[in-house]
Amino acid sequence: MAEYKSEVKQVYYPIENVYDKLSDLTNLAVIQQNVDNPELQKRILEQAGDKLTPEKLAEVADKIRTLQFTPDTVSGQAGPVGNVTLRIIEREPNKTIKFAVEGAPIQANLWIQLLPASDTQCAMRLTLKADLNFFIKQMIGSKLKEGVNGLAQMLAQIPYGY
Repeated sequence: MAEYKSEVKQVYYPIENVYDKLSDLTNLAVIQQNVDNPELQKRILEQAGDKLTPEKLAEVADKIRTLQFTPDTVSGQAGPVGNVTLRIIEREPNKTIKFAVEGAPIQANLWIQLLPASDTQCAMRLTLKADLNFFIKQMIGSKLKEGVNGLAQMLAQIPYGY
């Protein structure tokens, strides 16, 4: 299995708030509500630097608009593969949320690890493990690493206050 870890991201909210929001995926619908916010788009492009173009951001926003959320799943179309689902398979309160990928042509798991940094902030790291053969790993490995980092960055910026 190939393993891709994000950079550690600082989240400026208490670990309990972050865990509570991420452990119920319906809470992530806020991403859809903010996908067309011009100020947020500007901030994302600034932080991404030359790694993200406005055209690519618009493409990602189109995909985000079509996502479907339940408490345990988030599903969406993944090009020619069809519908892919990310399902929570394990929760460890205020520490870890583990996911399995369903409907993809490869077996993969993702988990979010949280560590307290203080009473008002925590650290977050995402890890993706995917069963890739050598050729697929060479073709998409760097994209998976970028994707894991991008997802971690996006999750770190969600407003976790209630």
